[in-house]
Amino acid sequence: MEVDVRGRLQRLAFMSPSIVQCSVAAGLAWVVATNLFGHERPFFAPIAVVVCIGVAVGQRVRRAAELVAGVSLGVGVGDLLILQIGSGPWQISLVVALAMGTAVLLDSGTLIVLQAGSSAVLVATLLPPSGTGGLDRMVDALIGGVLGITAVALLPASPAAIVHRHAAAVLESLAAAFTGTAEALEQADPERAAAVLEEARKTHSSVEAFGRALETGREITAIAPLRHRRRERFLRYDTASTPVDLALRNMRVLSRRALVALSQAESPPAALPTALRELAGAVLLFRDELEAGLPPEGTRAAVTKAAALLSEMPPGRAGLSTDAMTAQLRSVIVDLLEATGADREAAAAVLPPIAPPPG
Repeated sequence: MEVDVRGRLQRLAFMSPSIVQCSVAAGLAWVVATNLFGHERPFFAPIAVVVCIGVAVGQRVRRAAELVAGVSLGVGVGDLLILQIGSGPWQISLVVALAMGTAVLLDSGTLIVLQAGSSAVLVATLLPPSGTGGLDRMVDALIGGVLGITAVALLPASPAAIVHRHAAAVLESLAAAFTGTAEALEQADPERAAAVLEEARKTHSSVEAFGRALETGREITAIAPLRHRRRERFLRYDTASTPVDLALRNMRVLSRRALVALSQAESPPAALPTALRELAGAVLLFRDELEAGLPPEGTRAAVTKAAALLSEMPPGRAGLSTDAMTAQLRSVIVDLLEATGADREAAAAVLPPIAPPPG
């Protein structure tokens, strides 16, 4: 079995900021809990840090709040019951059921429920209640959550770097759909068109991952004192997200109409696959300009060039499905220009007027 060493190294580089945040804040949480609060074994403090920061895309502030709530609930229920009924198999079952059931009633967050159950188990087995132990564990979780959020704020990963990999995957899928549909039209190959459409339908997970990465980026920009340039680069991705999603949806419709047109032996104008190839290049250029933090002027010029080819695609000449493809192409062009930051009116103004049908 081959190992993708380069890919794994890239992933390590991508995750390194979160790993550094976790390691530094976990050690600091232990020091704060032991030296400032006098807790003997504050294991909940570093655990809270790791859960709060994590090494994956997610909502860290919400995770920190859920962890603190879950620990408090689990420890509270565990302390209250174990002091009264003792510890044993049936007592553990009862405590876990009550802690998790209460968590479900109070909040639907998965982390709250799991943390309540695991905290109740610890109280019922390894950490029987005594004195202020329950309160100390709640404080430890709070320390870890606060330090985790502080680490995100003071040692932030670049929000643009977090979203770039996911944005690039979406843009590359869009470019592949453009290129594949162009090839199918040029070769009059309905099987190729069907394969392109099938691939385009598999992009939902990439779009969802892009959305989750944007959520994390927004969170970082909200709590971290980022330099203006880093914030501006992230905002370009944020601006592009919805229009790019719409362009991908419209491209799927275009690909489906291409399959129908080829199945019905329509002959689309040569300008149509040419425009699709131009847009494929524009999308990849947009990916590169976003990564470099450059204004997307090259992308706008390339999309505008593709839009000019619409004048060579008059309606009513090649068939109903070809006309539908041309209409979708107009929508895709507007979507891509909006992704670069243009408003809808300016984007629509780039489109040539629709020529009247013959006759």
